[in-house]
Order: sequence, then structure tokens, then C-alpha cells
Amino acid sequence: EQGILLGRHHRGTLELPGGTVEAGESFEAAVVRELGEETGLIARPGDVRLLGTLVDHVEGVLRVTVGALVHAWRGQPATQPDESVGGWAWHPLDQLPDGLFVCSAQILTAWRPDLPIDHTPAHFTPFTHRAPTTTTVDGPA
Repeated sequence: EQGILLGRHHRGTLELPGGTVEAGESFEAAVVRELGEETGLIARPGDVRLLGTLVDHVEGVLRVTVGALVHAWRGQPATQPDESVGGWAWHPLDQLPDGLFVCSAQILTAWRPDLPIDHTPAHFTPFTHRAPTTTTVDGPA
């Protein structure tokens, strides 16, 4: 209802909350931990729905990004001390700002292909209980 939560990285890009999975940590646990560390929001692993993986190769760097939706949380997002992303704000899906971090743009269009967001292509494989399928996320033409 509130839209998409985006924060401004000190480099200037707008980003979804996220980060690195620690050794032995599930994706769901990493989502909950990173959400709390970056925004102060409190969620539980059961509040997380994993979307799938994005793989891209940019400037010699192979990136694997796991997208997730958090459908329930407590608190209000706020800039956290010692985090590189802050200034958290909700953005309606039909009014997303320019300047999205590439991985955030790719995940958003993998989740909602109708969003008019331009970005470099990536290969998206959704998490399902059926045989996985792979698609290319190109962004709008």
C-alpha cells in the first residue's frame, strides 16, 4: 500500500534494502537482518517471500542477486548509524524516481515486468516448487 521502500546510497543511487548473506545464514534470515540493520524495521523470516535469483555480468563483475518481498514488519524506516544507505522513503509504483541502483531496478522489473524502469539485462530464475525457468530481464524497450 505504501509503495516501494528506497534509500539513498552515499554514492547517490536509490536502492532497495539489501546486503550480503553471511555464512550459514538462510536467505530469509539475511533479508530480515539486513532490513533491520539498514532501516530499523523488524520482520520475521516467515514474513519473507523469496522471488528468485538475478545473474548479470557488469564491468567484469559477476553479480548474483536474490530478490525478496517482505509482506509484514513493525516500525518506521529510519536512517541507521554507520550504514551507507539512508533517507528511507516510500515511493508509489507509478512514481518511481530515476537513479535506481542497477540490481534494485532489475529485481523490481523481475517482480513487476510492467514497471517502466530502464536497466542493463539480467537473467532471472524464479524460486518455485516446479522445474525452474530462466528468463532475461531486459527492462522496457
